[in-house]
Amino acid sequence: MRNSWRGSSVLVRIRIGALVLGCLAALAMIVVGCTSVTSGTATVDKADAPVYRASVSASAAESAESSSSKESERQKSVTTSAIHSSCEALSSSSVDAISAVNDYVGAYNENGDVAGAARPAIDALNHSADAVEHSISDPLGPDLKSALTEWVGAARALASSIAGDVGPDAFNDGVGRLNDAKDAALNLCDKAYR
Repeated sequence: MRNSWRGSSVLVRIRIGALVLGCLAALAMIVVGCTSVTSGTATVDKADAPVYRASVSASAAESAESSSSKESERQKSVTTSAIHSSCEALSSSSVDAISAVNDYVGAYNENGDVAGAARPAIDALNHSADAVEHSISDPLGPDLKSALTEWVGAARALASSIAGDVGPDAFNDGVGRLNDAKDAALNLCDKAYR
């Protein structure tokens, strides 16, 4: 039994040795094959050089134009997406906010549950302000950005007026500011969608 194991070990060593020698021989052939030197003098084909230069220039110009066009399309897509996101945030959340404010005004005018109507109005105004504020991003134009920011400020100010029970004059001023901000922003949204 011991003899067969020793014989097997010797056989494995011989195989490993043969493999190593084979790899060294292959490596030597690669090194020798790659070290051959070609003699001669490098020359430029003067007839083909202008054609080559023109081809390289045309290829570079075409590549630059293609990159510029793709970047322009990407920027346009980013801007369109930003406009849609902000305008939809304003459009959907302002409806709920104004409806809740109208309910508050109704309760106030009818001597109803003013305190019960105040909390939903405050929450809806703050929710709308948050939604619009989070949707504002750099790709929006400065006018639309400014109009949306004005809506955020007007909504928060009116929410504070309701919470502070400031009285009819200050409240009506706040409602006027909110309506003006909404109209200005939605008009700019309509123009941007065209």
